[in-house]
Amino acid sequence: MEAHGYARPGGGGLWGRRPVQRAIGLSLTYAVLTVGGCIVLLPALWMLSTALKTSSQIFTVPIEWLPRPVVPGNFLTALRMIPFGTYFLNSTIVTVLATTGTVVSSSIVAYGFARLRWRGRNAVFYCVLATLMLPAHIMLIPKFILFRYLHWINTLLPLIVPLWFGTPFAIFLLRQFYTTIPLELDEAARIDGCSRLGVWWRVSVPLLQPALVTVALLSFHAHWNDLIDPLIYLHSNRLYTLSLGLLSFKGEYNTYWNYLMAASLVAMLPVLLVFYVIQKYFLKGIQLFAGLSG
Repeated sequence: MEAHGYARPGGGGLWGRRPVQRAIGLSLTYAVLTVGGCIVLLPALWMLSTALKTSSQIFTVPIEWLPRPVVPGNFLTALRMIPFGTYFLNSTIVTVLATTGTVVSSSIVAYGFARLRWRGRNAVFYCVLATLMLPAHIMLIPKFILFRYLHWINTLLPLIVPLWFGTPFAIFLLRQFYTTIPLELDEAARIDGCSRLGVWWRVSVPLLQPALVTVALLSFHAHWNDLIDPLIYLHSNRLYTLSLGLLSFKGEYNTYWNYLMAASLVAMLPVLLVFYVIQKYFLKGIQLFAGLSG
């Protein structure tokens, strides 16, 4: 047995080497992940530290990570300096409606690409994929001209309505998931009398839950933190979203960094809460998509 490399436990052969190699590999993995996690969390820790400091402590050299004294009142002061409730409500309306529109419309369009047979389907799908190659800023001027003719400038409509026609990335992602669902399920539902819309709603949507949650979370994060579109289309203070309202802390000659960081931390909470609630489905969706890509 020893001649073939299968030594007894403790003898230094295969049985003795594997546990040691595994322990070393796990230790290195955890060390790299710990360092990476600290690097990722460093900006958030700086934000929290700044939010609890006085103005004179923010730019001290070397950096004082532990505020002395701690000023938790900065959070209340920051929320009172701007109409935070109005901005929060506007962001909630835009994000919820835009996310709902993205999920519903993109899932229907992706179903059409994956399940229906029609002339020119592949050509149209490639055109949709081609739009992913275009930088988003190229479309700013054409969209602004279009919304100006529609009299939508200085309303929330430009931030909501376009998302009800699907987004290229969400369509591509959901279409890939649709291809993993056996076609026999659709055919069985059609035999039972379901319409195409009924098959989509009763068969495909329940099976597509991880993918839909992934699209919803990505869309929620993107629209909650969006600054460019509100900055272009919104001119009235009463319509500002949170990301745009936070610019109120930045003056021409001075920026209230402690109040800005405090308000920014509060603005981050909804995204963190949503991710915490649906993280199980989100991670499952990412794993499934990684398997499809592989």
